[in-house]
Amino acid sequence: MKQHTANTDLKKAGLKVTLPRVSILEILEEAEQHHMSAEDVYKTLLKNGNEIGLATVYRVLTQFEAAGLVTRHHFDGGQAIFELDTGDNHDHIVCLKTGKVSEFKDAVIEERLEQIAKELGYTLDDHKIVLYGEVIDSTKTKPFLHIKSSKTESTD
Repeated sequence: MKQHTANTDLKKAGLKVTLPRVSILEILEEAEQHHMSAEDVYKTLLKNGNEIGLATVYRVLTQFEAAGLVTRHHFDGGQAIFELDTGDNHDHIVCLKTGKVSEFKDAVIEERLEQIAKELGYTLDDHKIVLYGEVIDSTKTKPFLHIKSSKTESTD
């Protein structure tokens, strides 16, 4: 991400443009790993030669959360992790051994949730689904899986 884009994003969120905020936002934007703990962000800052304290990282991430730039997740048994709030609704699967988090979006699940809400007399505004399991083969894991609705016909 270019620095002027980070500056614009911070200004739109009503935050003053500072070096720690720009650096942390750029790390979150450019990270291969979409879900990062404050410690992950801190280690990346150090690796990049930015001497920003861990307390500052926590403070900035909390400010980003309040401004709607990031979402904080507390998955069972793990530390808080953060991801950029891209506005899309997706769900998560968490490895109980490693803490690895992957995202998925499945149109069939989305349709079924809408049906359930309707059957119970609700309109669905939001939902969060978190699956827990163990990674079987780490070479086959993907950071995001999008499954489109597929109507299958049974042949009797």
